[in-house]
Amino acid sequence: MAASPALRSTVVAASAAFGSVALAVGYGAGIERNAFVLREATMPVLSPGSSPLRVLHISDLHMRPNQRRKQAWVRELAGLKPDLVVNTGDNLAHPKAVPAVVQALGDLLSVPGVFVFGSNDYFGPRLKNPAKYLTKPTHRVYGTPLPWQDLRAAFTERGWLDLTHTHRELDVAGQRIVAAGVDDPHIGRDRYDTIAGPADPTANLRLGLTHSPEPRVLDRFAADGYQLVMAGHTHGGQLCLPFYGALVTNCGLDRSRVKGPSQWGAHTRLHVSAGLGTSPFAPVRFCCRPEASLLTLVAAPTGGDDARTAQDSSQPPVSAL
Repeated sequence: MAASPALRSTVVAASAAFGSVALAVGYGAGIERNAFVLREATMPVLSPGSSPLRVLHISDLHMRPNQRRKQAWVRELAGLKPDLVVNTGDNLAHPKAVPAVVQALGDLLSVPGVFVFGSNDYFGPRLKNPAKYLTKPTHRVYGTPLPWQDLRAAFTERGWLDLTHTHRELDVAGQRIVAAGVDDPHIGRDRYDTIAGPADPTANLRLGLTHSPEPRVLDRFAADGYQLVMAGHTHGGQLCLPFYGALVTNCGLDRSRVKGPSQWGAHTRLHVSAGLGTSPFAPVRFCCRPEASLLTLVAAPTGGDDARTAQDSSQPPVSAL
């Protein structure tokens, strides 16, 4: 017996929907997750009279040894000649990825740098139910321990400073930076009390680092007078919809701040990197290209009180032009 017109219409609609989803997944997995981009922003955060600083923000590499395209792209970022490199964690996605991360960073490890780690520096990724990502589960499932001590040694031997639960002071391009950081709040490793207290107001830049931009941590950095807080973790939402944006942030941050610069309170600015990688169990990005960020920090006219929105633009790195 021939199918009714209504049934045929339903079948056609279902097939079209399935085909659209399949195309989107194919594009996100095969093209966009490897379409690396450099995002540039100017942020007025320095103390009055300070000279500009060029800061390269790298986060969420989620590196595996065989990801040659990503490694080559990151290696070219050294051509930007930043004054400071900030790494906000989740570098690893494989027990043998430390050499790949070090080789990808290459000459950037000779530039002054600071870092904190994320959960995927400590524990390997695991297969998870995608629905739990959307429902913000409180129960965490940890994977195989990763060699974060080896990665930390590789960074610190080249001169990068580990800011985990400590204060550091450094001179970069003639500007004095006081910086502090916490371990990853996403898995409850943050201990802000270990760094609590007002940041030195005489510094050109007061910089705070955290992997996951949890509001409770951002509030404390802001209360202590940090002019700029930098974070990663969100992947910019990873799966975004046109005209809507990120579906979730995978933390307590609101969707409007899922990536790029924003204002946090009256005197602090936040920069969240959308990151360069994905979990090997969810290797898809949609409407959210993997990115590194080059920030030009300039003096704030009122010493950090100016609440203007930072200017933001995206373009490929100099080495890819």
